[in-house]
Amino acid sequence: MLKEHIDIVFPASVFKLDNGLTLIHQPIPTTPVVVADVWVNAGAKLEPEPWFGMAHFLEHMIFKGTAKLAAGVFDHKIENQGGITNAATSYDYAHYSLTTASPYLEDTLPHLSELLLNAEIPENEFIRERDVVLDEIRQAHDNPDWIGFQSLISNIYQNHPYGRSVLGTEQTLMQHSPEAMRSFHRTRYQPQNMTVVIVGGIAEEYALELVNRSFVDFAECCCDSSPKTESVPVIRGIHRQEIYLPRLEQARLLMAWTGPGVEQLRTSYGLDLLSVLLAQGRTSRLVRDLREEQQLVQGISSNFSLQRDSSLFTITAWLEPDQLEYVESLIRLHLNDLHSFGITQQELARCQRLLCNDYAFSTETPNQIAGLYGYYNMIAQAELAVKYPQQIQSFDHQELQQLAIEYLSPNNYTVTILKPFDSSSI
Repeated sequence: MLKEHIDIVFPASVFKLDNGLTLIHQPIPTTPVVVADVWVNAGAKLEPEPWFGMAHFLEHMIFKGTAKLAAGVFDHKIENQGGITNAATSYDYAHYSLTTASPYLEDTLPHLSELLLNAEIPENEFIRERDVVLDEIRQAHDNPDWIGFQSLISNIYQNHPYGRSVLGTEQTLMQHSPEAMRSFHRTRYQPQNMTVVIVGGIAEEYALELVNRSFVDFAECCCDSSPKTESVPVIRGIHRQEIYLPRLEQARLLMAWTGPGVEQLRTSYGLDLLSVLLAQGRTSRLVRDLREEQQLVQGISSNFSLQRDSSLFTITAWLEPDQLEYVESLIRLHLNDLHSFGITQQELARCQRLLCNDYAFSTETPNQIAGLYGYYNMIAQAELAVKYPQQIQSFDHQELQQLAIEYLSPNNYTVTILKPFDSSSI
């Protein structure tokens, strides 16, 4: 039966300002809260060699003040008014969010824009904050799951920035200088690279006027900001690595496949569905078989991560070391079954229901909506964000089976295994 096509109207307004900055605004008159989320095309993928980790380090330094705004003043002002700030850096973007009561946005957004446009990056704060980032790196290296995942992606993306840590390394971090960071900031934090998303209890005309007034006087771009084109990986055969770690209580099995980037968004939606089918929820295939029925694993999950250049599909299991080989073989058998026999209508309906419910639950607050629009505008186009449920509902079992055959091969993948260290492994 054909499903009726319903055109989904994007509920926000998108403006391209004269200086090249993009503003996305959605009013929610019933809430007294407003969220301003600033997204910058300045992720780790665009870092210059050899200063890997620069984008994340700069995220820290943004809050260390400008010539007009001393370090700590912004945080103090936000906290005194009951607001919340947050920031994050990924491979494809960095973003800075501000949540406050609607009447206070006029006082606080200009401060956030001042930090973003005119970060001073003073040398004394640079040295002090570098120790904070170095501590983050050391903590990450104490986390077995981080070690396993980082080893996995470095094996997959050997010639692409996605294969290195967003945090950088202690060695590369020590090579940074305040002047090099200022250069990266002036290059990337330009209006054509910025999207400001404002969602909540604020009218469109006022939001537009406030952004136009706040995001002006950008620093002069100091160099060519065109990123170098990097090759995306194609996995042929099984690429295997084993890592032995002391004090590891459970072994880890991490298997990964690559998918297309944002140029094939529909494929990514299908891989989302396949991720739910395989290992999300007690009735998913791998969880039901390997954990619930055979009790071969302590836990198992799957995840699809959409990235601009090359996306990633992973299956991760926590289990005893003597079950690693057997469980990997069973996962491959499940993939073979999926290729041969496809997916039932009941399974498809479950996957669609779960993903559409997750989408609904993740778009309930102004903060969630602003994040969704900003993310989509960074990797593709903001208007596509609201079409996700419709796209998910439009799949049939034949299309999903074909996607599984094309992208989830039991004979072409990368696997990383973490095992407890003992004398027999030397």
